Amino acid sequence: MTALLVVAKAPVPGLAKTRLCPPATPEQAAELAAASLLDTLDAVHSTPGAHPVVALTGDLDDAARATELRERFARGTLLGQRGEGFPQRLAAAHADTAAAHPGLPVLQIGMDTPQVTAELLADACHRLVGADAVYGPAADGGWWAIGFRDPRLAGLLADIPTSRPDTGRRTLNALRTAGVRVDALPELVDVDTMHDACAVASGVPRTRFAAALAGCPR
Repeated sequence: MTALLVVAKAPVPGLAKTRLCPPATPEQAAELAAASLLDTLDAVHSTPGAHPVVALTGDLDDAARATELRERFARGTLLGQRGEGFPQRLAAAHADTAAAHPGLPVLQIGMDTPQVTAELLADACHRLVGADAVYGPAADGGWWAIGFRDPRLAGLLADIPTSRPDTGRRTLNALRTAGVRVDALPELVDVDTMHDACAVASGVPRTRFAAALAGCPR
């Protein structure tokens, strides 16, 4: 059993996926963000032995696909994010998930990889049986997944800057310096730009994300 944590931002127009604008409008970018989150939650809820958790920031009342998202959130544990900066919120989300599901390892992903599958997540959860941590690199130099058999180790994330080309390297260095045994997961592409969105959607043409992208200018 694993607590499967999705760290998410409410897909509000003008605040979500702003790097897609232009060519997308703020409303289209928010639709893409919502679709990506819903596809991600599909994979999470289909992962055997997973306890779904969402750590959310932002106003869901103003979000795209708010009704669908509320219904999905109700199927698991919904937490609010806390902390000053994003690295601190990541560490706090792991701690709060561990408090809600004591004794379970925590695997954390974001909402930027709608191509993720239940099979990939199940494999990551299985690897946590024999490793202290698992780490999924992203093509932009960051990471798309990180998990800890002992969630207290996630406190190491609080001091690592995010959204940088060296975020992944810094994260791995911090874990290894602390003596954490890390098992690597396959690399995925995070959706940050329209180029990323097109590349990801081409590989998962039957997803909500691909359908939402079909209505966007390129």
